[in-house]
Amino acid sequence: MDDFETELALLIRARYPIIYLVSWEERRVERIVRRLATSLGKHVIVWTSSAGFDQTAGRTSDSTKPFSALSHVLQVPEKSIFLLKDFHPFLNEREPVVTRMLRDIGAKLKTSYKTVIILSPVLNIPVELEKEISVLDVPLPTEQELRGILDSVVKQARRDPRLTVDISDDVVDKMVRATCGLTEEEAENAFAKALVNDGKFTEDDLPMIIREKKQIIRKTGVLEYYDLSETFDAVGGLSKLKLWLTNRAEAFGAEAREFGLPEPKGLLLVGVQGCGKSLTAKAVASLWKLPLLRLDVGSLFGSYIGTSEHNMRKAIKVAESLAPAILWLDEIEKGFSGVMGSGSTDGGTTARVFATFLTWLQEKTKPVFVVATANAINQLPPEMLRKGRFDEIFFIDLPTEQERESIIKIHLKKRKRDPTRFAVAELARGCAGGSGAEIEQAIISALYEAFAEKRDISTQDVLRAFSESVPLSAMMREQIAAFRAWAKDRARPAS
Repeated sequence: MDDFETELALLIRARYPIIYLVSWEERRVERIVRRLATSLGKHVIVWTSSAGFDQTAGRTSDSTKPFSALSHVLQVPEKSIFLLKDFHPFLNEREPVVTRMLRDIGAKLKTSYKTVIILSPVLNIPVELEKEISVLDVPLPTEQELRGILDSVVKQARRDPRLTVDISDDVVDKMVRATCGLTEEEAENAFAKALVNDGKFTEDDLPMIIREKKQIIRKTGVLEYYDLSETFDAVGGLSKLKLWLTNRAEAFGAEAREFGLPEPKGLLLVGVQGCGKSLTAKAVASLWKLPLLRLDVGSLFGSYIGTSEHNMRKAIKVAESLAPAILWLDEIEKGFSGVMGSGSTDGGTTARVFATFLTWLQEKTKPVFVVATANAINQLPPEMLRKGRFDEIFFIDLPTEQERESIIKIHLKKRKRDPTRFAVAELARGCAGGSGAEIEQAIISALYEAFAEKRDISTQDVLRAFSESVPLSAMMREQIAAFRAWAKDRARPAS
């Protein structure tokens, strides 16, 4: 936060006329602005569309209207900072006069000691104002700030005679880490909820805070928080990939830093559909015991100029605030498939979002391990495959006979069946050319058939179910052959 405050103070002192702050945290940002204004000898005048200006001198009959509010900015003679809350709805093609007025203000305030700050949770800047406005993203609370919030909640709770608040330093550390990535108000609510639940703070409250955090992260619309439900016991084969990941299981700790190791950057998994790429991404989080976040690239794109880039930056900020963490991008080639023609199809939005992601991937300093999966390598922009973006690129092929045996045993156990009652070797030979997903589906289909006939499944049921469908290896024989040829010299085999 110190870097943000320093940058904001520098812009104000340098007489930047219009500053756009992107944040949900109105109370926290207003507190920061008032603190800076005091140090700079300026007044803060807050405006909202519901109440107009918060100072008597600024109240007029139509002060709630944006044009009148901007006119008042020019009339105030003193050194002032005008904080306009939720002004973004008025920055659109339906309000051309407001956009024009902001351009006029921008030119006039450069020679004054007044600054306009627009505070909004979303970035919405018309093309006409792109060169007039300076944008700053307000960082989420640091661990030190979260510790102060928890301390405040504890002190307030201790004034209540009905509560006995006893919290150890170890629990404090764990609770603070658990709320990283939340806003000040969200963290305060999470702490209060944990306290009200049983009247004390213990490690048993951590799952409740995590659940609260999952709900909040889902509301961002661009990230999903996944429970650590899958392990490598559910992944058949892929021995080389498993070994590579196991060797890096402790790579995020302080001991690894002292040893001179850098934190792992990421992994690109390419290969045939249904062969375990997404399952592996989930299993990595369980192996390394790190939070798993999934980024839906398609949800990043918005209709307003700058919204898509803001969504990408927001997703990156949240992921970094949870670090160390794993960020999973499934079927990444689909999310960025329009990069090459972005200039003519969407005004370059996809290309800008992709560039933001690539730059972060190359330069990131926070321990966020990226696991990206792709089914169609020819659709990936070549920039993504450059060395330094990912630590390694692994190719996941159709399972071998031995791997098929392992997969069959896994799915039989998952469906409450004893694999020793089945001819697993015969099943593995009969499912030749099948992916892990296709083998699983064959077992499920056999279970449905047996259930309808009020009996248990047999080896022959599974073989018959598999033979009734055409495997992907037959339907996409040429594409898979081309995929293997590409991967031979460009990727490491996962098996």
